[in-house]
Amino acid sequence: MNSSVHVFTSAAVNYLPKVRILFNSVRQFHPDWTLHLVLADTLPEDLDTSAEPFDFITPADQLAIPDWQGWCFCHAITELATAIKPWMLEYLLKLSGEGGKVIYLDPDTVVFSPLHDILDALDESSIVLTPHQTKPESSLAAVIDNEICSLKHGIYNLGFVAVGNTPVGLAFARWWAERTYYFCRDDIPNGLFTDQRWIDLVPAFFPGVAIMRSGRHNLATWNITTRDLVVNADGDYSVDGEPLGFYHFTGFDSGAHRIMAAKNGGDNPAMKRLVSWYSDQIRPLASDPLTHRPWAFAVFDSGAPISIEQRAVYRNRLDLQASYSDPFALGGYEQWWLNRAAIEYPALVRDGSTAEALRALARPLTPGFLGSNPGAMGKMRASELLLRAIADPKTGRSLTRRAWEVLRQEGLKGIRARLG
Repeated sequence: MNSSVHVFTSAAVNYLPKVRILFNSVRQFHPDWTLHLVLADTLPEDLDTSAEPFDFITPADQLAIPDWQGWCFCHAITELATAIKPWMLEYLLKLSGEGGKVIYLDPDTVVFSPLHDILDALDESSIVLTPHQTKPESSLAAVIDNEICSLKHGIYNLGFVAVGNTPVGLAFARWWAERTYYFCRDDIPNGLFTDQRWIDLVPAFFPGVAIMRSGRHNLATWNITTRDLVVNADGDYSVDGEPLGFYHFTGFDSGAHRIMAAKNGGDNPAMKRLVSWYSDQIRPLASDPLTHRPWAFAVFDSGAPISIEQRAVYRNRLDLQASYSDPFALGGYEQWWLNRAAIEYPALVRDGSTAEALRALARPLTPGFLGSNPGAMGKMRASELLLRAIADPKTGRSLTRRAWEVLRQEGLKGIRARLG
């Protein structure tokens, strides 16, 4: 087995049936690559992985992520599955050894032909990215659906990334992991979309970044309008005259994929055939017991479901993080919520105002979870703060509001931590 190329995906247990489709497709063309699943979940004791098409399964709590329990609690399932990606990337880069290469693929992608050109790109570069779009749209509807959508969600699609074990590749993985540790959330108004928006900065921050513009990779509904997908006489797909590398079936479960495929793919018979094929592949999954496994981090240890409001308040309250390092535990944060939430956050508890209240909670944007590193927000000398306040009364008022917020949440030790 060629251990120098590692491919991984990230998913919870209920997504394992789709992971099989992905990894079976990779194995068909690259039987010597090492395949990994990083689990955004706990590993069930009764889960038998001996017949799975991947080589290793790594629960996220084995990635040495600091203050794991509290950090994990801050994320919804999609946020967690994306937040752990750079941590697994860093782990695999170190595991791969000199000259090693690591490829990430979303669990709802499928490989249709060999991916040697990605390895070739890593021979010359340390990081390989694929943009959502590689050609300008020609209609206003497509500009709105695709180009503006990319401006909100990120220029590059992080259903794929390839990284080489080089100093630049390792530095990128560490940088990305640090960003997702503090800021992996679905918060488009604040410029965040889980792990993806950060990658817009990568070509500016790191040398040796290859941007793959070939239409054969990361084909999806958001770029089919500018790519020519056809079915060849032998039944294989090609894009702009090249073999289809991999297709991204994002949004299939919700039905959004079919809608956008019909809208952007028009009457393209190859597109219809591809969508129909994947539908046939996943139809039996509804009867797979794994598909119905609940997410381990969806509930407190008491069994009560965790709401998005409960996660958001914990993420924004450093005093609660300090008091309840394991917010899942019985009699801890859950009990605090039952006793205090309606008093301290009436708008969050009151029906009909959740979305507005959550947006208010996110302003101003803060790193959120800091765990055992409360100084991570950065320190500023008291004299510097005073000079800024004197020079600009508006700044002074903002600093006063922020100081009161820190004092309320963390006490004087929080103020001291920031003043250095």
